[in-house]
Order: sequence, then structure tokens, then C-alpha cells
Amino acid sequence: MTSTPTSQFDAIATLEDAGLRITGQRRQVVAAIERKGGGFTAEDIAAELEGVGRATVYRTLKLLVEADLICKLALPDGTPMYSASRVEHHHHSVCTSCGAIEEFRDTTVERVLRSLTREIEGEIVGHRMEVFIRCRKCLDSPSG
Repeated sequence: MTSTPTSQFDAIATLEDAGLRITGQRRQVVAAIERKGGGFTAEDIAAELEGVGRATVYRTLKLLVEADLICKLALPDGTPMYSASRVEHHHHSVCTSCGAIEEFRDTTVERVLRSLTREIEGEIVGHRMEVFIRCRKCLDSPSG
């Protein structure tokens, strides 16, 4: 399930290809995302980057979501979480205890979606699936 994360150079190149200016602050945001390796919030990134304003962090995250370089998820309480996108089409499991995010693909889910095209009038243009869990690490911890 785990694959190589998008490299900073790929993310930067994708933003450049979209005609966006690549500032030092945007490079710092991309590098911070790569260091996270799992789920994170905009506030996590902003707290890590003292010289980068919150507005810049939020704008950069929005650009990275639009470029499909990161995924934006919503926790059950509505809190936005992000993770680096590693697989083309995928779904997510999110640990409600520690915030760990994993990507998964499932053929059963895809079959259900294909069957929905016969049930829904109109054209399905996209979907999202987040499964909220308590991860194995949290279940195995003494405080879990």
C-alpha cells in the first residue's frame, strides 16, 4: 500500500508547469509536507515554518490540492486534514486517535460505484471515501 512519496522536485515542477511562481516559502511548505509522511493539518505546517505566514501555507495547500499532489480530508468533527497523494485513484482510512492517514484501493468499492451509474440519473463525476478507524498502533498502545 505504501509507495514512494511525490518528491519535492515533482511537486515544484508541477506547480511551475501550471504557471505558478515558485517562491522560497512555497518550497518550504512542500518540504514540510514531505517530512510529515502521514496526515497533517495546515496548522501543523504553519507551526513548523516560523518564517512562512499562515495565509501562504493555506494558499499553497490549496494549490497542491488542486494539482492533485495532496489530498484534503475532513475528520468527523469537520477538521480539515491533508496527506501527500501517492496513488492515482484511492480512498483513505483516517485514525481518529492519532490522525494517521493511509491510502487504499478496493475493487469492491469500485464495483459499487460502477453499479451506481445505473441507479443514478446523470453522470458521476467524482467521489470520496474516508473510513474512520483506530489504527493498530493506537489499539496496541497502553493508553488505547
